[in-house]
Amino acid sequence: MARKATAKPVDTQLFARYRPLPGVPDELVDASGAMRPVWAGLLAHMSGLSAAGVKDAFARGEQHLADTGVFFRKYGDKSGAGRDWPFSAVPIILPEADWRSIEAGLIQRADLMELLAADLYGDNRLVAEGHLPATLIAENPEWLRPMVGVKPRSGHFLHFMAFEIGRGPDGRWWVLSDRTDAPSGAGFALENRVANTRVFPDLYRNTNVHRLAGFFRSFRDALEKLRSDPTSRVGILTPGPLTDTYYEQAYIARYLGMALLEGEDLTVENGHLYVRTVEGLAPVDVLWRRMDGIWADPLELRGDSHLGTPGLMSAVRQGNVTMVNALGVGVLETQALMAFLPKISQVLTGQKLQIPNVATWWCGQKAELAHVRAHADRMLIGPAMATRIAFETTAPHAVGGQMRGAEDDADLHDWLTDNANGLVGKELVTLSTTPFYENGALVPRPMSLRVFLARTPAGWQVMPGGFARIGAGTDTTAISMRNGGSVADVWVVSDAPVEPVTLRTPQSAPFVRAQPGPLPSRAADNLFWLGRYVERTEGLLRLTRAYNSRVNEAANAPLLATIRARLKAYGVDPAEALPLGLRQTLSSAVNSAAQIRDRFSVDGWSALQDIEKSMTRIAKTTEPGGDAAQVMSVMLRKIAGFSGLVHENMYRAAGWQFLSIGRSLERAAMMTDLLASVAGPNAPLGGLDMAIEVGDSIMVHRQRYAVFTSRESVIDLLGLDECNPRSVRFHLDVIGKCVAELSHTGPHGQMTAFERQVRLLQTSIELHTVETLDTAALLKARGEIFDLSTALNAAFMH
Repeated sequence: MARKATAKPVDTQLFARYRPLPGVPDELVDASGAMRPVWAGLLAHMSGLSAAGVKDAFARGEQHLADTGVFFRKYGDKSGAGRDWPFSAVPIILPEADWRSIEAGLIQRADLMELLAADLYGDNRLVAEGHLPATLIAENPEWLRPMVGVKPRSGHFLHFMAFEIGRGPDGRWWVLSDRTDAPSGAGFALENRVANTRVFPDLYRNTNVHRLAGFFRSFRDALEKLRSDPTSRVGILTPGPLTDTYYEQAYIARYLGMALLEGEDLTVENGHLYVRTVEGLAPVDVLWRRMDGIWADPLELRGDSHLGTPGLMSAVRQGNVTMVNALGVGVLETQALMAFLPKISQVLTGQKLQIPNVATWWCGQKAELAHVRAHADRMLIGPAMATRIAFETTAPHAVGGQMRGAEDDADLHDWLTDNANGLVGKELVTLSTTPFYENGALVPRPMSLRVFLARTPAGWQVMPGGFARIGAGTDTTAISMRNGGSVADVWVVSDAPVEPVTLRTPQSAPFVRAQPGPLPSRAADNLFWLGRYVERTEGLLRLTRAYNSRVNEAANAPLLATIRARLKAYGVDPAEALPLGLRQTLSSAVNSAAQIRDRFSVDGWSALQDIEKSMTRIAKTTEPGGDAAQVMSVMLRKIAGFSGLVHENMYRAAGWQFLSIGRSLERAAMMTDLLASVAGPNAPLGGLDMAIEVGDSIMVHRQRYAVFTSRESVIDLLGLDECNPRSVRFHLDVIGKCVAELSHTGPHGQMTAFERQVRLLQTSIELHTVETLDTAALLKARGEIFDLSTALNAAFMH
């Protein structure tokens, strides 16, 4: 049974600097300055730790986030660079009784949003009766005209929502914004929770904190029930790796066991949606959309979209796919709608909003503009409100901007007169503050919550907790992660023990082993190239090490020239100690892995990033020659560790086959290239020994052929030996086995064109002898190996 932490006196040093801001509510202490009981356990626990103990505890959470690769990007950053997750280890703690009122209010609002969406794309009663300005909807780019009259197959426009809320000066919660189109943050909320369990494991275990897994389980099961065809699948639609929340999308896909799909993965045929896989087209009839709706279909929505799927709107219109959420619900996020929601709630439901909006004015009509002018003083310096007003455009032709305060009413009057068409004015709520750990003590910082709701067969379910944003300073009206803000976990604490729920659904039928789903062609392509780029990096490391270990020996000049030619053919400058071309090859491997984060293990990703970071760091100090050769040895051990980690632990399904094909194809091609350069009649002295070294076969060569190295022994060991994992034949056999095991085979056991091409090349090498596998034969084999890449693309990447 869970038990509450024993309260201890709060450490004076920890609490010494905690001074709530005048006139601002605080989550930790009440208006009298007394600590709220729900915080007692956490504060007592932290008081029992030394400063070093707190630092170590927080470091455990940070290490977890670093190990799992949690990051976010600045919106619109094309470089693809991620930033560390700005985690605040001190959670926000709310009593269950308070949370129940939040739940009720947000469920009411979610139902209202559903009714509003149905009206805007259906009867349009609200505009017709004058409850909404026609221009606010008709001129809004998020209102998608092709959705008018389309009724979602599921019967609902909204299945997953989020609301940004904040506690105002009067102690009430306010809705700051509605997230209806493709709300983000649920996965980050889950990672924050996992990190917090690392920081406070005993406290969390012994405190009645509501778990999050049940929320995700219910939503996953609800999505599965939306399928019309049990053979179809549920997919998550992502804009791709350059989106600012891509990590979260990949994490959620892994956590829920769903396919993460990009627009190019999908195709529409005869009004039905399919995903392109290595086995052909596979049906998809439920799509959780994490892409803004306006980009989803370049045929009927935004024609300049390179993210969407042509024809997707047609599949929706014909009722052949359930979109979560429906296309077009982005219009509900328009801030100007908040000005009308109190009245709309009365019209559509006969109820008042349980959780109010921040005060909002629509400035798109003369009547509203007159109201703003009449109340300008209250808008700027209102009781318990921020002393500024923000304006944002809601029509594409409006003159936009933001006004941070005004010198006097005349300035406001003039500004509004010039910019009123299609604008909305909104008072900013003074947000409550919450404890934030800084320089050994707790200090108050403003915070807001993002709360998530999921539709289930039983109705809306609210995540018990959420995703909190914390401001970097004491400005209680603005919070921005991009300007130094941080994020925190939210604990909803019960007075009674809570159920330790998991993601596992209770089993009601005999266990049946689940079969791996079909592999999307794009994922197969990235796995194939990941294998190639990692292997190419290893091969170049070996060649560069061989060059640097011989660079100071004049007798090796002809051999050095041969190695330089081979390196330059791969875009590597051997004059550089740790060549840029080599590092770029590794970066290509990292990029390929980044495209498939949902299919790539956390350990594998961390290991690959560690290699890239190590190379970047060491490149600044490495010197050519012996120093560089030693560095190459270190990097080889790292990359060998990565390869072993991935190949030994990856599930032997289609993904592993494509990764293995890429690895073997690259190794076979690089070896034929090397042998052609050093095993001919005019080969440089020392070339054969260098080939044995680069082929990591010195020991086995000595055991089998004594010490003497000959052309015949090298060709036999590195070209024709079926047991040597460095030989050409060995890797052609690997490719042959992988192709045979892939499910993409012809009818009645007939070989596909690609498999036939692999078999012909295998047979060709098998029939060679050490005498016939000369330079010309090696160069011919190299070309045929590279041709396999083109043939594989034609066979599987359709």
